[in-house]
Amino acid sequence: MKNRTLLPALALAALLLLSCKHAPQAETIVAEAPFPMPALTVPSFPDRLFTVTDYGAVSGLECAEGDSARASINTEAFRQAISACAAKGGGHVVVPSGEWLCGPIHLMSNVDLHLSEGATLVFLDNPAFYLPAVQTSWEGLECLNYSPLVYAFNCTNIAITGKGCLAPRMDTWRTWFGRPEGHYEALQRLYHLAAKDAPVEQRDMTAVGNEHMRPHLLQLNRCKDVLLEDFSIRESPFWTIHLLLCENATVRGLDVYAHGHNNDGIDLEMTRNVLVEDCLFDQGDDAVVIKSGRNHDAWRLHTPTENVVVRNCTVRNGHSLLGVGSEISGGVNNIYMHHVQCPDSIRRLFFLKTNHRRGGFIRNVTFEDIDANNVLRAFEIDTDVLYQWRDLVPTYDTVYTVIDSIAMRHVHVAYADAAIDLKGDPHQPVGTVVIDDVRVDSIGEFAAQATNVTNLVKNDVFINGQRWEDN
Repeated sequence: MKNRTLLPALALAALLLLSCKHAPQAETIVAEAPFPMPALTVPSFPDRLFTVTDYGAVSGLECAEGDSARASINTEAFRQAISACAAKGGGHVVVPSGEWLCGPIHLMSNVDLHLSEGATLVFLDNPAFYLPAVQTSWEGLECLNYSPLVYAFNCTNIAITGKGCLAPRMDTWRTWFGRPEGHYEALQRLYHLAAKDAPVEQRDMTAVGNEHMRPHLLQLNRCKDVLLEDFSIRESPFWTIHLLLCENATVRGLDVYAHGHNNDGIDLEMTRNVLVEDCLFDQGDDAVVIKSGRNHDAWRLHTPTENVVVRNCTVRNGHSLLGVGSEISGGVNNIYMHHVQCPDSIRRLFFLKTNHRRGGFIRNVTFEDIDANNVLRAFEIDTDVLYQWRDLVPTYDTVYTVIDSIAMRHVHVAYADAAIDLKGDPHQPVGTVVIDDVRVDSIGEFAAQATNVTNLVKNDVFINGQRWEDN
């Protein structure tokens, strides 16, 4: 085992005060948007430091006692540091530079988890470490499941800050990417339980043991006043950052890379008043995703996702730059993405997706000032997206999604297989869609098509050098 010389607690605290930006400053942000966007208050914390080494944490990945023993020691140390910080009224739990093998980290109110520059949290990939199950969700359905690797439930005034990194080991989780035997049976069971409004505590998706429902990397569940700032992420078992039923969140300066199955960058679900800015996403699934729950669960919770601004980001790879849905049953209102660069490859730049089971609504979504290289679709609306659920489970209720007041402006794309592909549902046609000042230099399949859209307004749209006829 490599020994690491640890500075005394007071000396380390002084060093951090001098050399680290560890204390989020109280501030108010007013994000401009084409709708009334509430001012956001960034969390602030007392200037108290709780360094994890003072609670027994040991850095290094080479250890004679074995990975599980080291991870247990550090997980307990993080728990004690976080508890002590919360008990004192809040402050900063500091993870110094080094590699820290650990299990799940559960945040508490008034705690800033500060990852010092050079600090890497290496999460063990043994599923048993993430039990007992906690209240979480799976693709829009509430359940009990393995703890997210970083988790908070019903917390207020919380943050993760600093130049450190969250980097899970992935060997076990990768074997679950292909949805092994038992996973689809578990999906069916959860779907039927939700349709019957079974209490969440009766939906334990770890009870049998072969459900293989991967945990989120970072989930904040029912939290208020959130700051995620400056850290990086390298890989994730499932959705990477998930804000569920949260309010007043600022996400800025993150560097997110995760190229496994279902590795969305950030999912905002039934969450309101959010700013995402100056982030870099490189994903194996959608980059920025707006959701609001699936079917009966979302109708029960009755909480739309609204008042979201995403600006000044770079997305290198992803299935969608901005994906809305398909879990959309609680509704979406007031979403504004602008000034984003996509220098590499995106399958769908702007993608609204739903189906005849969802209900809900998508209203007042604006997507503008985007520059992209290669895409399959620049702008797509698809009202028949069911993925594996199409044949896996029955339709309990047929409820169509209202889609209206959608705008795409000031967008340039170098190449698209198809520029515009809008497919409304004949039972509930899409309302007003505005496409203004959009240029797609080259196409491979077709230029544009729109069906079941009642009011399509297009101005200065040029595809493959030809003007798409203006209204």
